Amino acid sequence: MNSILKTSVKMAAMGAVMMGASAANAGVDFGKRGEAVNLVIGYQPYYTESWTGVVNNGKSFWKKHLPAGSTAEFQVGLQGSVIVNAMAGEKQHIGYMGDMPAIASTFKYLPERGGTDIRIVAALGTSKQQCNIFLVKNDAPKFADGVAAVKWMDGKVTSAPHGACTDRFAQAAFRSAGVKPAKYLNQNIEVITTNFRAGKLDAAAIWEPTATKMVKSGIARRAASGEDFGLQDGAFMVMLNDLISQRPDAVMGWLEAELDAQEFVANPANADAIAAMAEAQTEKIDQSVLKASLYDSPMSGTTKLQLDFTISDDAKSLLRDATAFLYSLKKKPAAAPQIRPEGVMGQFAERVLEKRGLKTPVGRIVAK
Repeated sequence: MNSILKTSVKMAAMGAVMMGASAANAGVDFGKRGEAVNLVIGYQPYYTESWTGVVNNGKSFWKKHLPAGSTAEFQVGLQGSVIVNAMAGEKQHIGYMGDMPAIASTFKYLPERGGTDIRIVAALGTSKQQCNIFLVKNDAPKFADGVAAVKWMDGKVTSAPHGACTDRFAQAAFRSAGVKPAKYLNQNIEVITTNFRAGKLDAAAIWEPTATKMVKSGIARRAASGEDFGLQDGAFMVMLNDLISQRPDAVMGWLEAELDAQEFVANPANADAIAAMAEAQTEKIDQSVLKASLYDSPMSGTTKLQLDFTISDDAKSLLRDATAFLYSLKKKPAAAPQIRPEGVMGQFAERVLEKRGLKTPVGRIVAK
């Protein structure tokens, strides 16, 4: 009884914290607590670090934790920015995305001008080799390590999707190695692929599973990662504050399902099943490539993915550094050097973890 009472008090307190102007003027009506809720989820099967969304879609863990009659529609976003824009228009309610778009989403609302209030509620995972990957052309020299590979890029033609996690990694690696490429181009995945094939590119920073796909296709070689420079990347879950303020019960239910998904991903026995789900939810990517993007690395024994679930110290550090980077850009996707305090709400995930008697991280995938 005491445990039940404590849970009720905590839920009520969290609900009270989130109630405010946005709840009073909610753009979406999510119904009353305990009622069926209809959710639209934006997720990225083309970004390995956020694959718990793929698993939750494939295994429907959410059905066990949301009120009876609830629905969840999963919509693919080829990039996190697509999901952020859909959430800003309140067409999607929950988003699975990389660190940079997650941070940018919290700046869709600013106290001085309003907007759509989106908040980070959980960490899907952190790593040093999911978004932080350098590929080089096939006829590049053989390098002793990743630092040597980046030093070779001095005076070379390089590329990355600018404003993404790849951009943050590439610029940090260049600074660390003390190099200045002849060109550092802003190119998307398709253009990078085309330019490697045409011999117009020396190196590029790209994320998984595209990096593994390009290597296995013989388009380029893997040369360096965040492991070489101690640089992290990550993925996060964001939610509309309308959902948080109106339906803390649905928030808790969805995070229960997310924890199920993270535990499923953490179990190596599920590797083939996860790759099969990813193949079913993507186009033109072979299951073997998808599996390798999550489990394989030239740096055997390193952490390919850490399943943090809560906004852990590692996740907080990443958010802090990545926000400062976004703010430093000319277009400033982040309107301030740091996220407003209420923009990161880790208390729901912490409560779910506490109920299960678990601690962060809930699992770790070690590279083969």
